[in-house]
Amino acid sequence: MIYEMRVYICVPGRLPALLSRFQTYTLKIWEKHGIQQAGFWTTLVGESNQQLTYLLAWENLAERETKWTAFASDPEWLAARAETEKDGQIVHNVASQFLAPTAFSSVK
Repeated sequence: MIYEMRVYICVPGRLPALLSRFQTYTLKIWEKHGIQQAGFWTTLVGESNQQLTYLLAWENLAERETKWTAFASDPEWLAARAETEKDGQIVHNVASQFLAPTAFSSVK
């Protein structure tokens, strides 16, 4: 397994809209495409309390490319994104890293 860590920095005050979008739309669409989440976190103490961090679990980079491309072009996702951004942009910046577990990691 590899893990993708994604950190979304929200436009100030828009974190509730992002959380709502994930809960209402995104997770259901991910399920349709077989995208497996491994956890979500908001920042309690750190650089910004306007960010969401989450992990996705992938068998390999090829699986990620196939499933993420299908998700990103899904008409249901595009409509949900447009609907949730009708009051303005939600995410200011997205950072992504791909992580491989070490031999001694409790997560494989």
